[in-house]
Amino acid sequence: MNFDILRRLQVNRIGLRDITWPIFDLSRIQWSRMPKLKIGDSVAKLPIIQGGMGVGISLSGLASAVANEGGIGVIAANSIGMLDSDYYASHKDANAITLRKEIRKAKEKTSGIIGVNIMVAVNDFHELLRVAIEEKVDIVFLGAGLPIKGIPVDALRSAGVKVVPIVSSARAVQIIFKSWLQKYNDIPDAVVVEGPKAGGHLGFKEEQIDDPDFALENILPELVTVIKDYEAKSHKSIPVIAAGGVFTGADIYNLFKLGASGVQMGTRFVATHECDADIRFKEAYVSCREEDIVIIKSPVGMPGRAIRSKFLEELSSGKKIELKCAWKCLKSCDIKTARYCISLALDNARRGILEKGYAFAGSNAFRINNIISVKELMQELQKQYLYAKENGASRLRDEYEKALEKLSLVKEEYLMALKNGFNSLKDEYIRNIEKGLITFHEEVEAGMSKISLLKAEYLKAMDNANSLKDELMDMFEQYSLFNRPNTGEI
Repeated sequence: MNFDILRRLQVNRIGLRDITWPIFDLSRIQWSRMPKLKIGDSVAKLPIIQGGMGVGISLSGLASAVANEGGIGVIAANSIGMLDSDYYASHKDANAITLRKEIRKAKEKTSGIIGVNIMVAVNDFHELLRVAIEEKVDIVFLGAGLPIKGIPVDALRSAGVKVVPIVSSARAVQIIFKSWLQKYNDIPDAVVVEGPKAGGHLGFKEEQIDDPDFALENILPELVTVIKDYEAKSHKSIPVIAAGGVFTGADIYNLFKLGASGVQMGTRFVATHECDADIRFKEAYVSCREEDIVIIKSPVGMPGRAIRSKFLEELSSGKKIELKCAWKCLKSCDIKTARYCISLALDNARRGILEKGYAFAGSNAFRINNIISVKELMQELQKQYLYAKENGASRLRDEYEKALEKLSLVKEEYLMALKNGFNSLKDEYIRNIEKGLITFHEEVEAGMSKISLLKAEYLKAMDNANSLKDELMDMFEQYSLFNRPNTGEI
């Protein structure tokens, strides 16, 4: 007698054990704060980085105000020397001199974390980086290019300056980190991933800007996965900071669920009293409509997002714009073919002369209705984040309870199938096996298949419940309220 089928049925059994699934009481959680953001030995009370905005939009005034509220304030170094009336005589020296002044002014106003944003694409990149090192800023954010060649890593480390590249893809991260390991036997301290909804120059082709495949929500998880490999190899934490279109505290919460440890925001900080731009620049944000936010082609050959202005309309109509170039500040700028100086246009806008320039802005700038203080903005973001977290926890608990209900039903059906189906099929099979009933053999196979399907469904339901349970456990551990992981009410 061949009992192979019966042996296979025995194998299909699951060793079930009683599991006490915890009940989560969310009322015990005090939703009081956002998580901190740790970059190297710099710890920000709030995981919010104010994006570096040139020319002259984020200087010591805005950066120090953000740092005083627990975030990371950032001074933009790009063409910062245009604040100096002697810029056209001093050229790039004015940039280094003014950057040094702004860093010192910021440090006088705050003991919080101050960073500097430096574009890799500018011709005085290394001079500006040297100033940041000499002034011992907390962090340098390096964008508009890959920070690979000639990076003074030893000097950065000696000065205690953390390095954070700004990228738009996981591929860029791989290139930077591999190159750093080969050249410097080191890696950056964190990464900013900027999606296509950001303001200013974008690290995407024009056709990618509205392509869902390149949305921040899609590129962030892939980048987080890449960074986890480097964290494992280096045995250190490398936070991923999400940027581009971040507008509310709920946005921050949702990006954290995708693996981000912090966010970088620029547009929201423009419409603050402390922003260093002219009031007319800020009012351009408040008064703009969604259709006023357009994609332009920069004279340096990259797409950018800006608020429609008289200057841009004149450019579109073919009007010749007076071109005044102090020096070749951008590597990719060709003075022979450029229709205007972008640094001058942005500086004019900063000073409120929008008929001779334009304001870069993120895709959500039209949602801004008024100008508030940095303190009010940070409080608003925290409230929105905590509200989203509380609602998210409630939804998670509801999903968990539904998963437990399904698990119970599937478990009951599976055990019933094993008890009744297996035993009755076995007895019937033994009585009829010698008669060679092929059809019954097929019935046994069908019964075994059904039990196997129920087993798979049960295991899937159990995995789902366990996953939801672990997520809720993590939440409770974060607030030091999870004391009994296997039994009772939590």
